[in-house]
Amino acid sequence: MSATRAPRAGDAVEAAPAVELTRRLERAARPGGPFHPAVLAALDRAEEFPAAGCSVLDDFGLHDYYVPAALGGRLHQLTDVIALLRAVARHDLTTAVAHGKTLLGAASLWVAAGPEQAKEAAAAVLDGAVLSWALTERDHGSDLFASELTATPVPGGLRLDGEKWLINNATRGDRLCVLARTSPEGGARGFSVLLVDKRALPAGSHTPLPKCRTHGIRGADISGVAFHGATVPASALVGAEGTGLETVLKALQLTRTVCTALSLGAADHGLRLAVRFTVERELYGRTLAELPRVRQILGDRAGAMLLAEAVAVLSARSAQTLPGELSAVSALAKAYVPTSTQATLDAFAELLGVRSFLTEAYADGMFPKLERDHRVVGIFDGSTLVNRSSLIEQFGSLVRGWERGWADLEGLEAAAALDRELPEFDPHALRLISSRGCGAVQSLPVVVRACAELAGAGLLPAAVVEAARRLAEAAEPLHEEMTALRPGSGPAPTAAFHLAERYEALYAGAACLWLAVRNPDRLAEATADRDPLWHDARWIRAALGRALNGLGAAPGDDAAQACRELGDLLIAAPDAPLTLLDPSAPAAPARGEERENS
Repeated sequence: MSATRAPRAGDAVEAAPAVELTRRLERAARPGGPFHPAVLAALDRAEEFPAAGCSVLDDFGLHDYYVPAALGGRLHQLTDVIALLRAVARHDLTTAVAHGKTLLGAASLWVAAGPEQAKEAAAAVLDGAVLSWALTERDHGSDLFASELTATPVPGGLRLDGEKWLINNATRGDRLCVLARTSPEGGARGFSVLLVDKRALPAGSHTPLPKCRTHGIRGADISGVAFHGATVPASALVGAEGTGLETVLKALQLTRTVCTALSLGAADHGLRLAVRFTVERELYGRTLAELPRVRQILGDRAGAMLLAEAVAVLSARSAQTLPGELSAVSALAKAYVPTSTQATLDAFAELLGVRSFLTEAYADGMFPKLERDHRVVGIFDGSTLVNRSSLIEQFGSLVRGWERGWADLEGLEAAAALDRELPEFDPHALRLISSRGCGAVQSLPVVVRACAELAGAGLLPAAVVEAARRLAEAAEPLHEEMTALRPGSGPAPTAAFHLAERYEALYAGAACLWLAVRNPDRLAEATADRDPLWHDARWIRAALGRALNGLGAAPGDDAAQACRELGDLLIAAPDAPLTLLDPSAPAAPARGEERENS
Protein backbone atom coordinates (compact mmCIF):
# COMPACT_ATOMS: atom_id res chain seq x y z
CA MET A 1 0.00 0.00 0.00
CA SER A 2 1.46 3.33 -0.98
CA ALA A 3 1.93 6.27 1.35
CA THR A 4 -1.05 8.54 1.83
CA ARG A 5 -2.11 11.35 4.11
CA ALA A 6 -4.86 10.35 6.52
CA PRO A 7 -8.10 12.33 6.51
CA ARG A 8 -8.65 15.27 8.81
CA ALA A 9 -11.92 16.80 9.81
CA GLY A 10 -13.41 18.69 6.90
CA ASP A 11 -10.99 17.25 4.36
CA ALA A 12 -13.44 16.70 1.52
CA VAL A 13 -10.95 15.04 -0.81
CA GLU A 14 -9.90 12.26 1.55
CA ALA A 15 -13.39 11.86 3.03
CA ALA A 16 -15.06 11.71 -0.39
CA PRO A 17 -15.12 7.91 -0.93
CA ALA A 18 -16.85 7.11 2.37
CA VAL A 19 -19.14 10.12 2.04
CA GLU A 20 -20.09 9.21 -1.52
CA LEU A 21 -20.75 5.58 -0.62
CA THR A 22 -22.89 6.70 2.31
CA ARG A 23 -24.98 8.87 -0.02
CA ARG A 24 -25.47 6.00 -2.44
CA LEU A 25 -26.49 3.70 0.39
CA GLU A 26 -28.99 6.26 1.63
CA ARG A 27 -30.54 6.43 -1.83
CA ALA A 28 -30.62 2.64 -2.01
CA ALA A 29 -32.36 2.56 1.40
CA ARG A 30 -35.40 4.42 0.11
CA PRO A 31 -38.66 2.46 -0.32
CA GLY A 32 -38.19 -0.29 -2.88
CA GLY A 33 -34.41 0.05 -2.93
CA PRO A 34 -32.10 -2.89 -2.21
CA PHE A 35 -31.07 -1.47 1.18
CA HIS A 36 -34.57 -0.56 2.31
CA PRO A 37 -35.25 -2.39 5.60
CA ALA A 38 -38.36 -4.11 4.27
CA VAL A 39 -36.39 -5.46 1.31
CA LEU A 40 -33.55 -6.61 3.56
CA ALA A 41 -36.03 -8.29 5.90
CA ALA A 42 -37.63 -10.16 2.99
CA LEU A 43 -34.23 -11.35 1.77
CA ASP A 44 -33.41 -12.52 5.28
CA ARG A 45 -36.65 -14.49 5.58
CA ALA A 46 -36.05 -16.09 2.19
CA GLU A 47 -32.36 -16.72 2.98
CA GLU A 48 -31.63 -15.08 -0.36
CA PHE A 49 -28.27 -13.64 -1.41
CA PRO A 50 -28.31 -9.79 -1.49
CA ALA A 51 -27.38 -9.59 -5.17
CA ALA A 52 -28.95 -6.19 -5.78
CA GLY A 53 -27.19 -4.71 -2.76
CA CYS A 54 -23.87 -6.09 -3.95
CA SER A 55 -24.54 -4.50 -7.34
CA VAL A 56 -24.81 -1.10 -5.64
CA LEU A 57 -21.38 -1.70 -4.14
CA ASP A 58 -20.00 -2.88 -7.48
CA ASP A 59 -21.31 0.25 -9.20
CA PHE A 60 -19.56 2.36 -6.57
CA GLY A 61 -16.35 0.40 -7.14
CA LEU A 62 -15.91 -0.94 -3.62
CA HIS A 63 -13.82 -3.81 -4.97
CA ASP A 64 -11.21 -1.25 -6.09
CA TYR A 65 -10.48 -0.74 -2.39
CA TYR A 66 -9.72 -4.44 -1.97
CA VAL A 67 -6.60 -4.04 -4.13
CA PRO A 68 -3.44 -2.23 -2.94
CA ALA A 69 -2.68 1.00 -4.77
CA ALA A 70 0.70 -0.40 -5.81
CA LEU A 71 -1.20 -3.00 -7.86
CA GLY A 72 -3.58 -0.54 -9.48
CA GLY A 73 -6.27 -0.47 -6.79
CA ARG A 74 -7.36 2.28 -4.43
CA LEU A 75 -6.35 0.72 -1.12
CA HIS A 76 -3.77 3.03 0.43
CA GLN A 77 -4.33 2.10 4.05
CA LEU A 78 -6.57 -0.27 5.99
CA THR A 79 -8.61 2.59 7.43
CA ASP A 80 -9.79 3.33 3.86
CA VAL A 81 -11.57 0.03 3.49
CA ILE A 82 -12.63 -0.06 7.14
CA ALA A 83 -14.52 3.22 6.67
CA LEU A 84 -16.24 1.86 3.55
CA LEU A 85 -17.22 -1.53 4.97
CA ARG A 86 -18.41 0.19 8.12
CA ALA A 87 -20.74 2.33 5.99
CA VAL A 88 -22.20 -0.80 4.40
CA ALA A 89 -22.54 -2.60 7.74
CA ARG A 90 -24.52 0.38 9.09
CA HIS A 91 -27.25 -0.72 6.71
CA ASP A 92 -26.79 -4.47 6.37
CA LEU A 93 -24.15 -6.79 7.76
CA THR A 94 -25.10 -9.59 5.40
CA THR A 95 -24.24 -7.50 2.35
CA ALA A 96 -21.03 -6.24 3.95
CA VAL A 97 -19.92 -9.80 4.70
CA ALA A 98 -20.94 -11.09 1.28
CA HIS A 99 -19.11 -8.39 -0.68
CA GLY A 100 -16.16 -7.84 1.63
CA LYS A 101 -15.13 -11.47 1.51
CA THR A 102 -13.17 -10.81 -1.68
CA LEU A 103 -10.75 -8.66 0.32
CA LEU A 104 -10.31 -11.48 2.82
CA GLY A 105 -9.92 -14.01 0.03
CA ALA A 106 -7.24 -11.94 -1.66
CA ALA A 107 -5.24 -11.13 1.48
CA SER A 108 -2.95 -14.14 1.09
CA LEU A 109 -2.03 -12.90 -2.37
CA TRP A 110 -1.12 -9.42 -1.20
CA VAL A 111 1.06 -10.99 1.51
CA ALA A 112 2.89 -13.72 -0.41
CA ALA A 113 2.19 -13.80 -4.16
CA GLY A 114 4.95 -13.15 -6.65
CA PRO A 115 4.78 -9.98 -8.78
CA GLU A 116 3.12 -11.59 -11.80
CA GLN A 117 0.58 -13.60 -9.82
CA ALA A 118 -0.28 -10.58 -7.68
CA LYS A 119 -0.70 -8.42 -10.78
CA GLU A 120 -3.01 -10.95 -12.43
CA ALA A 121 -5.08 -11.38 -9.28
CA ALA A 122 -5.36 -7.63 -8.84
CA ALA A 123 -6.61 -7.24 -12.40
CA ALA A 124 -9.22 -9.93 -11.78
CA VAL A 125 -10.51 -8.29 -8.59
CA LEU A 126 -10.61 -4.87 -10.25
CA ASP A 127 -12.65 -6.49 -13.02
CA GLY A 128 -15.18 -7.72 -10.47
CA ALA A 129 -13.97 -11.25 -9.75
CA VAL A 130 -15.17 -12.77 -6.48
CA LEU A 131 -12.41 -14.40 -4.43
CA SER A 132 -13.06 -16.75 -1.54
CA TRP A 133 -10.77 -17.96 1.23
CA ALA A 134 -11.01 -21.73 1.58
CA LEU A 135 -9.41 -22.48 4.94
CA THR A 136 -11.71 -24.47 7.21
CA GLU A 137 -12.87 -28.08 6.99
CA ARG A 138 -15.88 -29.88 8.40
CA ASP A 139 -14.05 -31.91 11.05
CA HIS A 140 -11.32 -29.46 12.04
CA GLY A 141 -12.68 -25.91 12.27
CA SER A 142 -9.95 -23.49 13.35
CA ASP A 143 -7.32 -26.23 13.66
CA LEU A 144 -5.55 -25.52 10.38
CA PHE A 145 -2.75 -27.96 11.23
CA ALA A 146 -5.31 -30.77 10.94
CA SER A 147 -6.45 -29.80 7.43
CA GLU A 148 -6.88 -32.87 5.22
CA LEU A 149 -7.39 -31.43 1.73
CA THR A 150 -4.29 -32.45 -0.21
CA ALA A 151 -2.34 -31.03 -3.13
CA THR A 152 -0.26 -33.84 -4.60
CA PRO A 153 2.37 -33.33 -7.32
CA VAL A 154 1.35 -34.78 -10.69
CA PRO A 155 2.62 -34.19 -14.22
CA GLY A 156 1.63 -30.65 -15.13
CA GLY A 157 0.96 -29.38 -11.64
CA LEU A 158 -0.83 -30.39 -8.44
CA ARG A 159 -3.87 -32.58 -7.85
CA LEU A 160 -6.42 -31.40 -5.29
CA ASP A 161 -8.47 -33.89 -3.28
CA GLY A 162 -10.70 -33.15 -0.31
CA GLU A 163 -13.21 -30.54 0.74
CA LYS A 164 -13.45 -27.14 2.36
CA TRP A 165 -16.57 -26.30 4.32
CA LEU A 166 -18.28 -23.25 5.84
CA ILE A 167 -16.64 -21.02 3.27
CA ASN A 168 -18.10 -17.61 2.46
CA ASN A 169 -18.82 -17.34 -1.29
CA ALA A 170 -17.48 -20.84 -1.95
CA THR A 171 -20.20 -21.41 -4.55
CA ARG A 172 -20.63 -17.91 -5.96
CA GLY A 173 -16.93 -17.16 -6.10
CA ASP A 174 -15.00 -18.01 -9.25
CA ARG A 175 -11.58 -18.12 -7.56
CA LEU A 176 -10.48 -19.50 -4.22
CA CYS A 177 -7.31 -19.23 -2.17
CA VAL A 178 -7.12 -22.78 -0.84
CA LEU A 179 -5.02 -24.02 2.08
CA ALA A 180 -3.86 -27.52 1.14
CA ARG A 181 -1.67 -30.19 2.72
CA THR A 182 1.39 -30.57 0.47
CA SER A 183 3.32 -32.87 2.79
CA PRO A 184 1.70 -36.02 4.21
CA GLU A 185 3.34 -35.35 7.57
CA GLY A 186 1.83 -31.87 7.79
CA GLY A 187 3.49 -29.65 10.36
CA ALA A 188 4.57 -26.03 10.07
CA ARG A 189 6.00 -26.54 6.56
CA GLY A 190 3.51 -29.12 5.39
CA PHE A 191 0.87 -26.80 3.90
CA SER A 192 0.64 -24.44 0.95
CA VAL A 193 -1.78 -21.85 -0.39
CA LEU A 194 -3.00 -22.22 -3.96
CA LEU A 195 -5.02 -19.82 -6.07
CA VAL A 196 -7.63 -21.98 -7.76
CA ASP A 197 -9.71 -20.71 -10.67
CA LYS A 198 -12.78 -22.96 -10.64
CA ARG A 199 -13.64 -22.00 -14.21
CA ALA A 200 -10.40 -23.56 -15.46
CA LEU A 201 -10.86 -26.90 -13.69
CA PRO A 202 -11.79 -30.02 -15.67
CA ALA A 203 -15.46 -30.91 -15.67
CA GLY A 204 -16.43 -33.16 -12.78
CA SER A 205 -13.27 -32.41 -10.81
CA HIS A 206 -15.04 -30.30 -8.19
CA THR A 207 -18.49 -30.17 -6.63
CA PRO A 208 -20.14 -27.31 -4.76
CA LEU A 209 -21.36 -28.24 -1.29
CA PRO A 210 -24.85 -27.07 -0.31
CA LYS A 211 -25.38 -23.69 1.32
CA CYS A 212 -25.58 -24.04 5.09
CA ARG A 213 -28.59 -22.60 6.86
CA THR A 214 -27.33 -20.15 9.44
CA HIS A 215 -28.72 -18.27 12.43
CA GLY A 216 -27.45 -14.93 11.14
CA ILE A 217 -26.31 -13.57 7.75
CA ARG A 218 -28.92 -15.94 6.35
CA GLY A 219 -28.57 -14.73 2.80
CA ALA A 220 -24.80 -15.11 2.59
CA ASP A 221 -23.32 -17.94 0.53
CA ILE A 222 -21.89 -19.99 3.39
CA SER A 223 -21.22 -23.25 1.60
CA GLY A 224 -18.24 -25.32 0.54
CA VAL A 225 -16.44 -27.13 -2.25
CA ALA A 226 -15.18 -30.67 -2.75
CA PHE A 227 -12.30 -31.46 -5.10
CA HIS A 228 -12.01 -34.85 -6.82
CA GLY A 229 -8.66 -35.00 -8.54
CA ALA A 230 -8.77 -31.40 -9.72
CA THR A 231 -5.48 -30.50 -11.38
CA VAL A 232 -4.07 -26.99 -11.13
CA PRO A 233 -0.78 -25.72 -12.60
CA ALA A 234 2.26 -25.34 -10.37
CA SER A 235 1.94 -21.60 -10.91
CA ALA A 236 -1.17 -21.72 -8.70
CA LEU A 237 1.08 -21.86 -5.64
CA VAL A 238 0.98 -18.61 -3.66
CA GLY A 239 4.51 -18.17 -2.41
CA ALA A 240 6.85 -21.10 -1.99
CA GLU A 241 5.58 -24.60 -1.31
CA GLY A 242 5.34 -25.26 2.41
CA THR A 243 4.74 -21.65 3.41
CA GLY A 244 0.95 -21.89 3.50
CA LEU A 245 0.43 -21.66 7.24
CA GLU A 246 2.81 -18.74 7.54
CA THR A 247 1.03 -16.97 4.69
CA VAL A 248 -2.40 -17.56 6.21
CA LEU A 249 -1.37 -16.45 9.69
CA LYS A 250 0.12 -13.24 8.31
CA ALA A 251 -2.91 -12.58 6.10
CA LEU A 252 -5.16 -13.10 9.12
CA GLN A 253 -3.41 -10.22 10.83
CA LEU A 254 -4.79 -7.96 8.09
CA THR A 255 -8.25 -9.50 7.82
CA ARG A 256 -8.83 -9.59 11.56
CA THR A 257 -8.07 -5.90 11.70
CA VAL A 258 -10.46 -5.16 8.83
CA CYS A 259 -13.22 -7.22 10.47
CA THR A 260 -13.54 -4.52 13.11
CA ALA A 261 -15.36 -2.48 10.45
CA LEU A 262 -18.28 -4.91 10.58
CA SER A 263 -18.67 -4.45 14.33
CA LEU A 264 -18.34 -0.67 14.13
CA GLY A 265 -21.05 -0.52 11.48
CA ALA A 266 -23.30 -2.89 13.41
CA ALA A 267 -22.97 -0.71 16.50
CA ASP A 268 -23.82 2.38 14.42
CA HIS A 269 -26.96 0.67 13.15
CA GLY A 270 -27.98 -0.55 16.59
CA LEU A 271 -27.42 2.88 18.11
CA ARG A 272 -29.57 4.54 15.47
CA LEU A 273 -32.42 2.14 16.15
CA ALA A 274 -32.12 2.36 19.93
CA VAL A 275 -31.90 6.15 20.10
CA ARG A 276 -34.77 6.64 17.70
CA PHE A 277 -36.90 4.22 19.70
CA THR A 278 -36.22 5.96 23.01
CA VAL A 279 -36.96 9.36 21.49
CA GLU A 280 -40.30 8.26 20.07
CA ARG A 281 -41.53 5.64 22.52
CA GLU A 282 -43.99 7.20 25.00
CA LEU A 283 -45.02 5.69 28.32
CA TYR A 284 -47.16 7.40 30.93
CA GLY A 285 -46.97 10.76 29.25
CA ARG A 286 -43.25 10.96 28.57
CA THR A 287 -40.70 9.41 26.28
CA LEU A 288 -38.13 6.83 27.28
CA ALA A 289 -35.42 9.32 26.38
CA GLU A 290 -36.53 11.53 29.27
CA LEU A 291 -35.58 8.84 31.81
CA PRO A 292 -32.11 9.42 33.29
CA ARG A 293 -31.37 5.70 33.39
CA VAL A 294 -32.06 5.37 29.66
CA ARG A 295 -29.76 8.28 28.87
CA GLN A 296 -27.07 6.77 31.07
CA ILE A 297 -27.27 3.43 29.24
CA LEU A 298 -27.05 5.15 25.87
CA GLY A 299 -24.11 7.25 27.05
CA ASP A 300 -22.26 4.28 28.54
CA ARG A 301 -22.59 2.34 25.31
CA ALA A 302 -21.59 5.39 23.27
CA GLY A 303 -18.39 5.52 25.33
CA ALA A 304 -17.85 1.83 24.65
CA MET A 305 -18.42 2.35 20.92
CA LEU A 306 -15.89 5.17 20.77
CA LEU A 307 -13.35 3.08 22.68
CA ALA A 308 -13.87 0.24 20.19
CA GLU A 309 -13.36 2.70 17.34
CA ALA A 310 -10.12 3.89 18.94
CA VAL A 311 -8.90 0.28 19.02
CA ALA A 312 -9.86 -0.26 15.38
CA VAL A 313 -8.24 2.97 14.18
CA LEU A 314 -4.94 2.61 16.01
CA SER A 315 -4.70 -1.08 15.10
CA ALA A 316 -5.38 -0.46 11.42
CA ARG A 317 -2.87 2.37 11.15
CA SER A 318 -0.32 0.28 13.07
CA ALA A 319 -0.35 -2.22 10.20
CA GLN A 320 1.81 0.26 8.29
CA THR A 321 3.79 1.86 11.10
CA LEU A 322 4.30 -1.13 13.43
CA PRO A 323 3.83 -4.22 11.22
CA GLY A 324 6.08 -6.34 13.41
CA GLU A 325 3.58 -5.99 16.27
CA LEU A 326 0.49 -6.79 14.21
CA SER A 327 0.29 -10.43 15.32
CA ALA A 328 -0.50 -9.20 18.84
CA VAL A 329 -2.38 -6.04 17.86
CA SER A 330 -4.71 -7.75 15.38
CA ALA A 331 -5.58 -10.45 17.92
CA LEU A 332 -6.35 -7.75 20.48
CA ALA A 333 -8.55 -5.84 18.03
CA LYS A 334 -10.42 -8.90 16.75
CA ALA A 335 -11.11 -10.14 20.29
CA TYR A 336 -12.01 -6.77 21.78
CA VAL A 337 -14.10 -4.93 19.18
CA PRO A 338 -16.69 -7.64 18.34
CA THR A 339 -17.02 -8.61 22.02
CA SER A 340 -17.55 -5.01 23.10
CA THR A 341 -20.01 -4.45 20.25
CA GLN A 342 -22.02 -7.52 21.20
CA ALA A 343 -22.31 -6.14 24.74
CA THR A 344 -23.49 -2.85 23.25
CA LEU A 345 -26.15 -4.59 21.18
CA ASP A 346 -27.26 -6.52 24.27
CA ALA A 347 -27.73 -3.21 26.11
CA PHE A 348 -29.73 -1.80 23.20
CA ALA A 349 -31.90 -4.92 23.25
CA GLU A 350 -32.82 -4.18 26.86
CA LEU A 351 -33.93 -0.69 25.86
CA LEU A 352 -36.00 -2.01 22.98
CA GLY A 353 -37.57 -4.68 25.15
CA VAL A 354 -39.80 -7.12 23.31
CA ARG A 355 -39.24 -5.23 20.04
CA SER A 356 -35.68 -6.53 20.02
CA PHE A 357 -37.18 -9.99 19.35
CA LEU A 358 -40.15 -9.25 17.11
CA THR A 359 -39.49 -9.40 13.39
CA GLU A 360 -42.23 -7.01 12.29
CA ALA A 361 -43.17 -4.75 15.22
CA TYR A 362 -40.41 -2.16 14.85
CA ALA A 363 -38.28 -1.04 11.90
CA ASP A 364 -39.10 -4.13 9.84
CA GLY A 365 -37.34 -6.30 12.38
CA MET A 366 -33.96 -4.76 11.66
CA PHE A 367 -32.73 -5.05 15.24
CA PRO A 368 -33.22 -8.80 15.71
CA LYS A 369 -31.70 -9.34 12.27
CA LEU A 370 -28.75 -7.12 13.17
CA GLU A 371 -28.23 -8.90 16.49
CA ARG A 372 -28.25 -12.31 14.79
CA ASP A 373 -25.99 -11.16 11.98
CA HIS A 374 -23.37 -9.65 14.26
CA ARG A 375 -22.77 -12.81 16.26
CA VAL A 376 -20.81 -14.29 13.38
CA VAL A 377 -18.27 -11.44 13.40
CA GLY A 378 -16.75 -12.76 16.60
CA ILE A 379 -16.35 -16.19 14.99
CA PHE A 380 -14.92 -15.90 11.50
CA ASP A 381 -11.26 -15.19 10.75
CA GLY A 382 -10.51 -16.58 14.20
CA SER A 383 -13.01 -16.65 17.04
CA THR A 384 -12.55 -14.66 20.23
CA LEU A 385 -11.23 -17.84 21.84
CA VAL A 386 -8.71 -18.33 19.04
CA ASN A 387 -7.51 -14.74 19.20
CA ARG A 388 -7.14 -14.83 22.96
CA SER A 389 -5.21 -18.07 22.59
CA SER A 390 -2.90 -16.30 20.15
CA LEU A 391 -2.40 -13.52 22.67
CA ILE A 392 -1.70 -15.98 25.49
CA GLU A 393 1.04 -17.55 23.37
CA GLN A 394 2.66 -14.11 23.27
CA PHE A 395 2.44 -13.39 27.01
CA GLY A 396 6.20 -13.90 27.30
CA SER A 397 7.07 -11.16 24.82
CA LEU A 398 4.34 -8.88 26.18
CA VAL A 399 5.76 -9.16 29.70
CA ARG A 400 9.34 -8.66 28.53
CA GLY A 401 8.32 -5.63 26.53
CA TRP A 402 6.57 -4.14 29.55
CA GLU A 403 9.48 -4.79 31.90
CA ARG A 404 11.97 -3.26 29.48
CA GLY A 405 9.76 -0.42 28.31
CA TRP A 406 10.13 -1.36 24.65
CA ALA A 407 8.19 0.95 22.34
CA ASP A 408 8.69 2.28 18.85
CA LEU A 409 7.55 5.79 19.72
CA GLU A 410 7.97 7.06 16.18
CA GLY A 411 5.74 4.29 14.84
CA LEU A 412 3.15 4.87 17.57
CA GLU A 413 3.08 8.61 16.97
CA ALA A 414 2.58 8.09 13.24
CA ALA A 415 -0.22 5.60 13.86
CA ALA A 416 -2.01 7.85 16.35
CA ALA A 417 -1.64 11.20 14.56
CA LEU A 418 -4.59 11.22 12.20
CA ASP A 419 -3.05 13.88 9.94
CA ARG A 420 0.24 12.02 9.45
CA GLU A 421 1.28 10.23 6.28
CA LEU A 422 1.64 6.49 6.61
CA PRO A 423 4.57 4.58 5.12
CA GLU A 424 3.97 2.09 2.35
CA PHE A 425 2.70 -1.23 3.67
CA ASP A 426 5.46 -3.83 3.75
CA PRO A 427 4.12 -7.41 3.94
CA HIS A 428 7.65 -8.68 4.49
CA ALA A 429 7.71 -6.86 7.84
CA LEU A 430 4.86 -8.96 9.26
CA ARG A 431 5.91 -11.46 11.92
CA LEU A 432 4.20 -14.56 13.27
CA ILE A 433 4.99 -13.44 16.82
CA SER A 434 5.53 -9.90 18.08
CA SER A 435 8.96 -10.31 19.65
CA ARG A 436 8.86 -6.80 21.12
CA GLY A 437 5.38 -7.07 22.59
CA CYS A 438 2.80 -4.30 22.27
CA GLY A 439 4.27 -0.81 22.16
CA ALA A 440 0.99 1.00 22.83
CA VAL A 441 0.73 -0.67 26.24
CA GLN A 442 4.44 -0.65 26.99
CA SER A 443 4.60 3.11 26.41
CA LEU A 444 1.92 3.93 28.97
CA PRO A 445 4.37 5.86 31.20
CA VAL A 446 5.28 8.00 28.18
CA VAL A 447 1.70 8.71 27.18
CA VAL A 448 0.70 9.52 30.78
CA ARG A 449 3.40 12.20 30.86
CA ALA A 450 2.14 13.52 27.52
CA CYS A 451 -1.36 13.78 28.98
CA ALA A 452 -0.01 15.78 31.90
CA GLU A 453 1.74 18.17 29.50
CA LEU A 454 -1.47 18.71 27.51
CA ALA A 455 -3.36 19.29 30.73
CA GLY A 456 -0.77 21.89 31.70
CA ALA A 457 -1.41 23.61 28.38
CA GLY A 458 -5.15 23.60 29.03
CA LEU A 459 -5.97 21.06 26.30
CA LEU A 460 -6.95 18.14 28.55
CA PRO A 461 -8.94 18.12 31.79
CA ALA A 462 -7.12 16.98 34.91
CA ALA A 463 -9.56 14.06 35.11
CA VAL A 464 -8.02 12.55 31.97
CA VAL A 465 -4.57 12.64 33.55
CA GLU A 466 -5.92 10.94 36.65
CA ALA A 467 -7.64 8.24 34.57
CA ALA A 468 -4.46 7.72 32.55
CA ARG A 469 -2.46 7.25 35.74
CA ARG A 470 -4.98 4.75 37.05
CA LEU A 471 -4.75 2.85 33.78
CA ALA A 472 -0.96 2.69 34.02
CA GLU A 473 -1.19 1.59 37.65
CA ALA A 474 -3.51 -1.26 36.67
CA ALA A 475 -0.96 -2.46 34.12
CA GLU A 476 1.64 -3.46 36.72
CA PRO A 477 -0.35 -6.14 38.61
CA LEU A 478 -1.75 -7.45 35.34
CA HIS A 479 1.73 -8.09 33.97
CA GLU A 480 2.75 -9.68 37.27
CA GLU A 481 -0.13 -12.13 36.94
CA MET A 482 0.86 -12.82 33.34
CA THR A 483 4.42 -13.52 34.51
CA ALA A 484 3.20 -15.95 37.17
CA LEU A 485 1.27 -17.91 34.58
CA ARG A 486 3.74 -20.50 33.37
CA PRO A 487 3.00 -21.73 29.84
CA GLY A 488 2.47 -25.46 29.58
CA SER A 489 2.26 -27.97 26.78
CA GLY A 490 -1.50 -28.44 27.12
CA PRO A 491 -4.43 -26.07 26.69
CA ALA A 492 -4.16 -22.69 28.39
CA PRO A 493 -5.95 -22.49 31.75
CA THR A 494 -9.11 -20.47 32.16
CA ALA A 495 -7.21 -17.87 34.17
CA ALA A 496 -5.08 -17.10 31.13
CA PHE A 497 -8.13 -16.15 29.08
CA HIS A 498 -9.31 -13.79 31.83
CA LEU A 499 -5.88 -12.16 31.78
CA ALA A 500 -6.07 -11.83 28.00
CA GLU A 501 -9.45 -10.14 28.32
CA ARG A 502 -8.08 -7.65 30.83
CA TYR A 503 -5.08 -7.00 28.60
CA GLU A 504 -7.49 -6.16 25.77
CA ALA A 505 -9.06 -3.47 27.97
CA LEU A 506 -5.59 -2.18 28.83
CA TYR A 507 -4.71 -1.94 25.14
CA ALA A 508 -8.01 -0.20 24.43
CA GLY A 509 -7.26 2.42 27.07
CA ALA A 510 -3.76 2.90 25.68
CA ALA A 511 -5.18 3.35 22.16
CA CYS A 512 -7.54 6.02 23.51
CA LEU A 513 -4.68 7.88 25.19
CA TRP A 514 -2.41 7.76 22.15
CA LEU A 515 -5.15 9.19 19.92
CA ALA A 516 -5.75 11.90 22.50
CA VAL A 517 -2.16 13.10 22.85
CA ARG A 518 -1.24 12.93 19.16
CA ASN A 519 -4.20 14.99 17.93
CA PRO A 520 -3.92 18.17 20.01
CA ASP A 521 -5.38 20.29 17.21
CA ARG A 522 -8.68 18.44 17.49
CA LEU A 523 -8.72 19.15 21.23
CA ALA A 524 -7.82 22.80 20.70
CA GLU A 525 -10.28 23.48 17.88
CA ALA A 526 -13.27 21.48 19.11
CA THR A 527 -16.32 23.37 20.36
CA ALA A 528 -19.61 22.26 21.86
CA ASP A 529 -21.31 22.89 18.51
CA ARG A 530 -18.60 21.63 16.20
CA ASP A 531 -16.81 18.41 17.10
CA PRO A 532 -18.64 17.95 20.43
CA LEU A 533 -17.05 14.55 21.03
CA TRP A 534 -13.58 16.09 21.22
CA HIS A 535 -14.79 19.18 23.07
CA ASP A 536 -13.70 19.03 26.71
CA ALA A 537 -12.15 15.63 25.83
CA ARG A 538 -15.64 14.19 26.20
CA TRP A 539 -15.13 10.97 24.27
CA ILE A 540 -11.73 10.41 25.86
CA ARG A 541 -13.12 10.72 29.39
CA ALA A 542 -16.01 8.36 28.63
CA ALA A 543 -13.86 5.82 26.79
CA LEU A 544 -11.22 5.71 29.52
CA GLY A 545 -13.97 4.92 32.00
CA ARG A 546 -15.01 1.93 29.92
CA ALA A 547 -11.39 0.76 29.69
CA LEU A 548 -10.95 1.00 33.46
CA ASN A 549 -14.20 -0.89 33.92
CA GLY A 550 -12.83 -3.66 31.71
CA LEU A 551 -9.82 -3.88 34.02
CA GLY A 552 -12.05 -4.29 37.04
CA ALA A 553 -11.53 -0.72 38.26
CA ALA A 554 -14.24 1.82 38.99
CA PRO A 555 -14.69 4.18 36.01
CA GLY A 556 -14.96 7.22 38.27
CA ASP A 557 -17.42 10.08 38.59
CA ASP A 558 -15.95 12.10 35.73
CA ALA A 559 -16.31 9.21 33.28
CA ALA A 560 -19.92 8.76 34.36
CA GLN A 561 -20.52 12.47 33.78
CA ALA A 562 -18.94 12.27 30.32
CA CYS A 563 -21.20 9.33 29.47
CA ARG A 564 -24.24 11.30 30.62
CA GLU A 565 -23.15 14.13 28.33
CA LEU A 566 -22.84 11.67 25.46
CA GLY A 567 -26.34 10.40 26.20
CA ASP A 568 -27.68 13.95 26.08
CA LEU A 569 -25.92 14.53 22.75
CA LEU A 570 -27.47 11.41 21.26
CA ILE A 571 -30.98 12.39 22.33
CA ALA A 572 -30.55 15.94 21.05
CA ALA A 573 -29.28 14.79 17.64
CA PRO A 574 -30.36 11.18 17.07
CA ASP A 575 -29.16 11.09 13.47
CA ALA A 576 -25.73 12.64 14.09
CA PRO A 577 -22.74 10.36 13.43
CA LEU A 578 -20.95 8.96 16.47
CA THR A 579 -17.34 8.79 15.34
CA LEU A 580 -14.10 10.26 16.60
CA LEU A 581 -12.68 10.55 13.08
CA ASP A 582 -14.59 13.04 10.95
CA PRO A 583 -17.57 14.98 12.29
CA SER A 584 -18.27 16.42 8.84
CA ALA A 585 -19.15 13.03 7.35
CA PRO A 586 -22.91 12.53 7.01
CA ALA A 587 -24.63 9.87 9.02
CA ALA A 588 -26.28 6.87 7.40
CA PRO A 589 -29.72 7.08 8.99
CA ALA A 590 -31.97 4.08 8.74
CA ARG A 591 -34.12 5.60 6.03
CA GLY A 592 -37.37 3.80 5.52
CA GLU A 593 -37.17 2.07 8.88
CA GLU A 594 -40.55 2.46 10.45
CA ARG A 595 -40.68 4.66 13.52
CA GLU A 596 -43.58 4.16 15.81
CA ASN A 597 -44.66 5.16 19.28
CA SER A 598 -46.54 2.06 20.30
